[in-house]
Amino acid sequence: MEKEKNKIKYSIVIPAYNESDKITSSLTHVTNFMKTLPYYYEIIVVDDGSSDETVNVVKDYIKENRQVVLVKNKHMGKAPTVAKGVKKAKGELIYIADADFSSPINEIKKMGVWIDDHDYDIVIGSREGTGAVRSNEPFHRHLMGRVFNIIVQILLLPGIKDSQCGFKLFKSNVAKELFSDLQTGMTDKELKHAYTGAWDVEILYVAKLRGYKIKEVSVTWAHVKSNRVSPLRDSLKMLAEVLKIKINSLKNKYN
Repeated sequence: MEKEKNKIKYSIVIPAYNESDKITSSLTHVTNFMKTLPYYYEIIVVDDGSSDETVNVVKDYIKENRQVVLVKNKHMGKAPTVAKGVKKAKGELIYIADADFSSPINEIKKMGVWIDDHDYDIVIGSREGTGAVRSNEPFHRHLMGRVFNIIVQILLLPGIKDSQCGFKLFKSNVAKELFSDLQTGMTDKELKHAYTGAWDVEILYVAKLRGYKIKEVSVTWAHVKSNRVSPLRDSLKMLAEVLKIKINSLKNKYN
């Protein structure tokens, strides 16, 4: 199969906050794999106001890799960072990926099949279910994640076993629509700490309300240690966001 001239198939959006220690290896990991696929692609690194050398490291990488684009944001958390990358994306499909690539980039291939061949609108990586492999995760982190997911399933997303895995593939028009309407975690104020948030839950919930087809696909995932996020503090904030999404739903704010 020859590449369709000047048509970008995949936009890979990578939110990054203080990732100078790993961003070069992550970008190399992505570019080496994407070169094996018969498609044009772009990699959009959206910096979330990093205080380390992430921006300069990416700028240096771009000099030899023109398919990589850097977008700079104030430090406002993951939701505004991802939303900005989605807005900039030019590809037919938009893949959102954590900067540590705890789930390897080759998972994009089997996820893409569900859109290309089965016409799903959104395909989300899942660390749960048959075929999923997760490694090196501390027990307390796994337990907190499972409790959070049970709450999410009860309140908003029954049947979705892992709404929080950081690897998701969207049809471009679907992603742009959903992220343009995103409320959870969206702010114009700079934060003091790194924050992920429950924006994934709102995106998937609104997608289901609007009738979009969502497929959950088991992936291989390895825990990468990070001191930037506080499990207890952030879990409580995310729970509050989930409750707010539920309240907004009861008030018909997503119709």
